Amino acid sequence: MGAAGLDYIDLTLEPPGAASWRLDISAVRAALERHSLRVVGHTAPYLPVASPMDGLRTAAIEEFRRCLQVFHAVGASWMNIHPGIAQMHDWRYSINRNVESLRELLADAQGCGMGVMVENTPGHFNTANELGELLEPLPELGLHLDIGHTNLMTPCNTEGEILAAFAPRLKHVHFHDNRGGNMDLHLALGAGNINIRESVRLLKHSGYDGTITLEVFASDTNHLLYSRDVLRKLWDSV
Repeated sequence: MGAAGLDYIDLTLEPPGAASWRLDISAVRAALERHSLRVVGHTAPYLPVASPMDGLRTAAIEEFRRCLQVFHAVGASWMNIHPGIAQMHDWRYSINRNVESLRELLADAQGCGMGVMVENTPGHFNTANELGELLEPLPELGLHLDIGHTNLMTPCNTEGEILAAFAPRLKHVHFHDNRGGNMDLHLALGAGNINIRESVRLLKHSGYDGTITLEVFASDTNHLLYSRDVLRKLWDSV
């Protein structure tokens, strides 16, 4: 990523290879410094942050706390969290469990000078109203906007409405393409049906000028490098 001229890495702490309890913090810091890269913290999307079972929710909180410590040690300022759903319970119960967990983690993050941001997820937390259930009661909570997700499991792309409601809370962006529906394909920009130019226009119009992760999943890194070039060209021209 340093050789590709990128500005930072989106470091995901997930086992087995990048488990929070086995990461070589010194090696990561050295690599970041060697390539002049900053870092943004990304956590596993499957942690049961809203579980109705106290033992599972507590275990998830402890893992997030460990992630906070690792991210702080490698120089990150923000860590994301994917909100969860409490299976077999109603919407309000899920909201309350998420808010309870996020409130605990925000206190921990503030103690080490970091911020916590919530990422929009397809199916449940992917509209302005749904995200507002978490952002409004927690004014110190940041927004992590995944533009690929805004095109999934929804009649129309929700990027515009989310930015209209919460652009001042935006701390980080994920950008990738897909073909709608429920398949989170993480394609190169332009390989799906997202209007990439319009997405960039909305983002710039909102006043955002922070970090953007190209969350492109491909074994051939040319897909990532192509997306890098597309984004830079559009950012400069739109």
